[in-house]
Amino acid sequence: MFVAALAGFVGVALGAFGAHVLKARLSTDMLAVFETGVRYHLIHAVAILATAALMGRASGRLLAAAGWLFSGGIVLFSGSLYVLALTGITLFGAITPLGGLAFLAGWACLLIAAL
Repeated sequence: MFVAALAGFVGVALGAFGAHVLKARLSTDMLAVFETGVRYHLIHAVAILATAALMGRASGRLLAAAGWLFSGGIVLFSGSLYVLALTGITLFGAITPLGGLAFLAGWACLLIAAL
């Protein structure tokens, strides 16, 4: 629950930063990249919260794995998009798919736990 709250707080703060500070400083394309990072960040903050709420109702190991995979996905997927948008260093775009895979693995863990 702590990780979900922290992720949600940081996601909202970054969203506000993007809307109020970066809007005038980034190109439309890079702002869209940043906003994609924020969107996935916040969606998965809620997923982490839901996972924490489900602990004890389903397989604890799978739910814990899902929560950590969602957390890692935020760092890798959203984090790489934030850095890409702010620096323009395209190498960070190569990290983004790893975060996407972490998100997918987290959802797969939830699916298996539900079964």
